Amino acid sequence: MFRNFKMVSKVVFGRGCASQLGDILNAQRRSSKAVMVFLVDDVFKGGTLESRLPLHADDLMVWVNVDDEPKTSYVDQLTTQVKKHMVGKQDRHPSGVIGIGGGSTMDLAKAVSLMLTNAGSSADYQGWDLIKNPAVYHAAVPTLSGTGAEVSRTTVLTGPKKKLGINSDHTVFDQIVLDPELIAGAPNPQRFYTGMDCYIHCVESLEGTYLNSFSQAYGEKAMDLCREVFLADPEDADDKLMMASFCGGMSIAYSQVGVCHALSYGLSFVFGLHHGIGNSVVFDYLEDFYPQGVREFRQMMDRLGIDLPRNLTAGITDAQMNSMVDVALVLEPLWENALGKDWKTIMTREKIQELYLKM
Repeated sequence: MFRNFKMVSKVVFGRGCASQLGDILNAQRRSSKAVMVFLVDDVFKGGTLESRLPLHADDLMVWVNVDDEPKTSYVDQLTTQVKKHMVGKQDRHPSGVIGIGGGSTMDLAKAVSLMLTNAGSSADYQGWDLIKNPAVYHAAVPTLSGTGAEVSRTTVLTGPKKKLGINSDHTVFDQIVLDPELIAGAPNPQRFYTGMDCYIHCVESLEGTYLNSFSQAYGEKAMDLCREVFLADPEDADDKLMMASFCGGMSIAYSQVGVCHALSYGLSFVFGLHHGIGNSVVFDYLEDFYPQGVREFRQMMDRLGIDLPRNLTAGITDAQMNSMVDVALVLEPLWENALGKDWKTIMTREKIQELYLKM
């Protein structure tokens, strides 16, 4: 059966387009007393961004901390905070949840919008298509580009037992505002790591068994844009990186990622690495699976003077290793895309352990 997948309903792109956010949200406010919830990366606290937010009197703005990967416990905490804010308001739910920041902040916004309408803990919904009720309206304004979180149907969360996304058509944003001015000046290595998440999306999509013309068209364009940004430094690098992130996310939306992401989830679960860093650490050891991609990745890394974390698994306990392997093996669609339907005969527990011990 062909996949009938959900795409972002509305997109605005262009330098300065973030100034339109107020008008966009006003169209979603159900009344003059309607509440919008803004989840904003706390890296912008005390800066000029706060004064530009189109806040109304009853709105809730929360500075979110994403020093660590988003956890299900943090999502549950934020959801409770929003529900308390809505007590005594004319509406049960806010008119919308807006995430302003990088991939982790956008994932928090997606998760909170889902949990406002679905009972229990966000950990209950880590998996594929477990969400039953549509989310409240949710929008994103990326301030970093590369993760593809702005277009994906997943919100990547670390739970008490696993790192796994809430994968659902209801997760997809209703609106995204893509303003390249907002990602200007993002420092390396952060910019590099988020950009490499996009690059690795493309490699895994384009070399996967799920590849089709839809995902190939987006993946090839995103790959070309990544090469321009990280190997040539064009004047409009921010515009190109923002569109690479969009296209890379669209490429995996109709296919899947692969070996790197599966192993990265396990590594990040145990060591708490941010997604882009974890992907980069893992990808550097996958020459047997993606030889051309790894060689080009190393060129980009050398050009920008990036030093990856090393020897992470030195002295690792058996319990930690087993936990990493267990988390990686849960991601069956990723392994099947990378290695085919017989992937279990290729990627054994022993092989995964061998790869982790190199890191």
